Amino acid sequence: MTTMLSSCKPFSLRKTLLGACLASAAALLPLTAQAIETMKIGTVVWAGYAPFYVADQLDLYKAHDLKVELQFFNDPALIPSAMVGGALDGGMLTYDQVIGSVAKGLKHRVVMPIDFSNGGDAIVADKSITSVAGFKGQKVGFNPLSPSDFLLAYALKSNGLSDKDIIPVNMTPEAIPGAMASGSLPVGVTYEPNVSQILGMPGDKFHVVYSSKDAPGLITDVLVFDEAVIARQPAQIKALIQGYLDGLAYMQSHPDEAAAIIGKVLGVSAAEAREQMSGVYNIPLAEMGANFTESTATSSFYGSGAVIGQLLKDNGQITTVPDFAQTFDASFVETLAK
Repeated sequence: MTTMLSSCKPFSLRKTLLGACLASAAALLPLTAQAIETMKIGTVVWAGYAPFYVADQLDLYKAHDLKVELQFFNDPALIPSAMVGGALDGGMLTYDQVIGSVAKGLKHRVVMPIDFSNGGDAIVADKSITSVAGFKGQKVGFNPLSPSDFLLAYALKSNGLSDKDIIPVNMTPEAIPGAMASGSLPVGVTYEPNVSQILGMPGDKFHVVYSSKDAPGLITDVLVFDEAVIARQPAQIKALIQGYLDGLAYMQSHPDEAAAIIGKVLGVSAAEAREQMSGVYNIPLAEMGANFTESTATSSFYGSGAVIGQLLKDNGQITTVPDFAQTFDASFVETLAK
């Protein structure tokens, strides 16, 4: 898949400085440039990342001496390799991706949880297929080594099936709607806005059979950096998290304005943006600590990780389940929460 390797902002509120500057002001410009650090963060178009989008469009990072360049990818599975190659400073991933990376020896660490999927990820099927059991023998489209793969694996296992009971079709989440519309694919695994697109197709032919609501907390979006970047740029990472918190606060205090901003990033109306955001829950600072606490609850990386790790191992995606304490760095959240 191609990646959009630029700031990729659908619109910009940044101003360009024009005209001649006074000599005294010009002399200060290099100092200002040095004070503002830039971070390149990989992401995808996903309602759960809305606080980052708001912070980006309103330049809320500037108050924390940070400039953020969001680089949008069509395929989230490409973000970890871009981080390894140095094209990105960090990325917005799902926790199952982090487990997979750490199990393979990468030193990627979660610095904060972003959101839980609460219906935003779903398995959509022709209405003739009424249950997960009905997937048996059917073509199922999904993106391997992605949240779609994980959700499907969990749904199959919960219903006594495995990947051997279906006909897997490798495709990106964005390709699912077209394949289902053509009639060549009876079952697809994807996320918003693709889910709504499929459900809104003429003829009312498709419905959601299983979604992240049926597996609460298992699909968690997280902000991730390599251990070396954490050691090198702790102040910038803290500033990025503060920008998220500022974006979330703006969404809560200015819901209509925020919905309009988010809609432009998602490519939908403000009303549709609100609908998509109803499928996720953005985690406030006061609740982030629970993710780092050792617990069997799915709101904990230990609890959800145990389920995720075992499924990834059973599916042959990893050979051993990593120590979950090695998948995150809670220091940023702990410091900000004090």
